[in-house]
Amino acid sequence: MITVNDISVQFGGTTLFSDVTFAINENDKIALMGKNGAGKSTLLKIIAGVNKPSTGAISAPKEAVIAYLPQHLLTKDDATVFEETSKAFAAIFAMKTEIDDLNEQLTVRTDYESDDYMKLIERVSELSEKFYSIEEVNYEAEVEKVLKGLGFVREDFNRPTSEFSGGWRMRIELAKILLQKPDLILLDEPTNHMDIESIQWLEDFLINSAKAVMVISHDRAFVDNITNRTIEVTMGRIYDYKAKYSDYLELRKDRRIHQQKAYDEQQKMIAETQEFIDRFKGTYSKTLQVQSRVKMLEKLELVEVDEVDTSALRLKFPPSPRSGQYPVVVEELSKSYGDHVVFKNASMVIERGQKVAFVGKNGEGKSTMIKAIMKEIDFEGKLEVGHNVKVGYFAQNQASLLDENLTVFETIDHIAVGDIRTKIKDLLGAFMFSGDNTTKKVKVLSGGEKTRLAMIKLLLEPVNVLILDEPTNHLDMKTKDIIKDALKDFDGTLILVSHDRDFLDGLATKVFEFGNKRVREHFEDIKGFLEFKKMENLREIEK
Repeated sequence: MITVNDISVQFGGTTLFSDVTFAINENDKIALMGKNGAGKSTLLKIIAGVNKPSTGAISAPKEAVIAYLPQHLLTKDDATVFEETSKAFAAIFAMKTEIDDLNEQLTVRTDYESDDYMKLIERVSELSEKFYSIEEVNYEAEVEKVLKGLGFVREDFNRPTSEFSGGWRMRIELAKILLQKPDLILLDEPTNHMDIESIQWLEDFLINSAKAVMVISHDRAFVDNITNRTIEVTMGRIYDYKAKYSDYLELRKDRRIHQQKAYDEQQKMIAETQEFIDRFKGTYSKTLQVQSRVKMLEKLELVEVDEVDTSALRLKFPPSPRSGQYPVVVEELSKSYGDHVVFKNASMVIERGQKVAFVGKNGEGKSTMIKAIMKEIDFEGKLEVGHNVKVGYFAQNQASLLDENLTVFETIDHIAVGDIRTKIKDLLGAFMFSGDNTTKKVKVLSGGEKTRLAMIKLLLEPVNVLILDEPTNHLDMKTKDIIKDALKDFDGTLILVSHDRDFLDGLATKVFEFGNKRVREHFEDIKGFLEFKKMENLREIEK
């Protein structure tokens, strides 16, 4: 059991959270929830031992292994895939090296009676006992088995990690964690750069092979599939629910209803008491009663209602100018980089008003197809963009295209037209820009904040074809819901590249699957597509 004891964190006079206490038991699968900035990643880093709390402590058994996968990958570019993965055993290799060094010293030294010599003997005995109690393992075979299980082929093993995309590098980090067989796995947004297949593999591993897990994720389907407990960080404290994420949402709703009722009753009582004080404070016969009520108000512990829910806010895209019947027509399209073929002879027809998803493993050509549609790259074959098509494009690097010298407010004020101009502050608030944050210069914003700002810009420009390449990576669940509702109501054509099943569910009505150098068309929504893929895999196993 790992225990979090009275943890508090202060930053520059502000308390992020205080007196946080809970225990993590074997086989607990915990979702750590809360809005952006509530302190989730900070809490995870403290449990991992990366950060120190202002007060309090983490206690764990001496031999407990805690493995931490941060939101931003730590993989360096100075190793091959195999070498990087083998670092999972670094502590064991270091122990063996130290034992060898100590034994070497014992054979050459002759000061047998000295304290130093006795300390060497004690140290080598202690290390040897620990080292030889570890089950004998063929480390190279273990590394190979795990990498293959995660989709790497033998030819990948000696390639530098720098040649791989974010999703594949995430798998290298996951391989290292798996090989350590930790008592607790801490994951901060593990699915951000992973394709649907690798997310499903990760779910399977966490459910069936992992011990305790604590995860921060904005991928609702992923969180719901793997967790059996939810800890919410809100307003400086935590609420602990022995329930998976979707059940927690209902319990939280009930809690807030009760809080609001208690708050309203208390506010009414305060108003009535204050009215009594104001009315009789100069009346001699009521002096004691007035003083008693003043003291009561001073001692009163105020009821707090957890964060204001802005989910009622509805965003709407401007009406789309009418485009031709077929905004995108692709025939026999091929794209290669040198000897590397991304896809061959791909064909697709996207009709006006359709909402389609591009899915498939990382590196199979989804973003390449979008770049071809946007005329950002050359290619072989035919690609036509239809009559009167006005494209709104959200690229993966969209955040870097903002004007860094404008403030957050100015960025939106420059393009907002019509009624929305009166609601710019509400719109910014829905995307977690409020108060002083609206006057920040774009250049000081984090990557996630820039992504959200770029998303707001897209909501304000009248277009009839929206192309979104991984739009949800830095958005919390509430913001994703607001955007999803807006996209459902969007009356133009939508092309979505996303690994977020929950976001795609109910949004995309057709799926284009990228893989094995081709593009396949599926006439189902994302649920139907995933069911079909599982059936296909089962048939392959039977063969």
